[in-house]
Amino acid sequence: MPKAPSTAPLPLSGLFALAKPSGPTSMSILDRLKPLFRQSALFRAPGAPPPPPPNKRPKWKKNRGGKNGEVKVGQGGTLDPLADGVLVIGVNGGTKQLSRFLECTKEYVTTGLLGCATDSYDSEGARVRTAPWAHVTREQVEKALDQFRGEIEQLPPVYSAIRIDGKRLHEYARSGTALPRPIDPRKCTITSIELLEFTPGGSHSYRWPTRTLSSDDAAAMRKVEELTGTAAPAADQSLSEADVEGVPPVFKLRMTVSGGTYVRSVVHDLGRALGSAAHVVTLTRTRQAEFALPGARGADGAGIVGDEEGVVKWELFQRALDEMEKGEVEEAVGGGKTEEKAEEKAEEKAGAKEDGGEDWKEWEKELLRVFKAA
Repeated sequence: MPKAPSTAPLPLSGLFALAKPSGPTSMSILDRLKPLFRQSALFRAPGAPPPPPPNKRPKWKKNRGGKNGEVKVGQGGTLDPLADGVLVIGVNGGTKQLSRFLECTKEYVTTGLLGCATDSYDSEGARVRTAPWAHVTREQVEKALDQFRGEIEQLPPVYSAIRIDGKRLHEYARSGTALPRPIDPRKCTITSIELLEFTPGGSHSYRWPTRTLSSDDAAAMRKVEELTGTAAPAADQSLSEADVEGVPPVFKLRMTVSGGTYVRSVVHDLGRALGSAAHVVTLTRTRQAEFALPGARGADGAGIVGDEEGVVKWELFQRALDEMEKGEVEEAVGGGKTEEKAEEKAEEKAGAKEDGGEDWKEWEKELLRVFKAA
């Protein structure tokens, strides 16, 4: 049964989760939501007028949250551009609760492609090493997973958000600057990890990246890998005839992990453990703390906790943004409305909503239904 709409007082302040699509960054998602939230009566006190349009606000106040009609928005743990799935969003006072989502347990489903390692450990990076893969079987993958269960030590990908002396690790990699000191392995816990699928090369469409590193970039990458302890034993291994001519298989994993676990590193390290190489081609966060997609497992890796009602689909926000942007274009082409008329119309709509009217937009109704007040 659908959940009843939230009875949270306005303006809304709390948490919800959306299903991030693959492609955009987590921060770009927040930046797109801010203007939508800004014009919604959900985020204004009853009777408060709508904030002035962006071109009427002082420049220094743009994109600021929590003041002058702005909505404060944050996220509880970034997802890579390639990744999709659960992204926890904090609004206004809910942003103060986001830190607990950094260390909570999470569940991921990921697909790894054998035979190739990349500088980012995923398909958006450049090829840095190829390795034999024809010898790898489903049984070998399942056996190799044993070494990844429980508490393990893990080195982060070179392209990660970790900072050393105030500079992100990927900035050292991109600039070719040597690290000031070696990176210590980090402890993390993999509560459960299982092989869901092992698909032969002829039955999938995934391919290695075509982009390769220049000789200078490759040399710089090698130096950073040596300092981080992530360099391969050999620059390249010879490939068999089957490896060269065929398409490598993919493996699909589901894992429940502690905060700070790098799924890309798990796939990368699993490739090495198999005597090959591997990188991530799909990555979905299916659960983060209490927020979960349909079919997601609990914190112990058992039981089904996710349903179709707890996470807002991005498509709802995308449609609303398209309508809002279309309205702005039509207003500009048509000569625009006076600010006075625009404010009167917005106040009229807000009043209808506050009096129990049915003027909420589709995305607003959905947000009211799932929202958790701070």
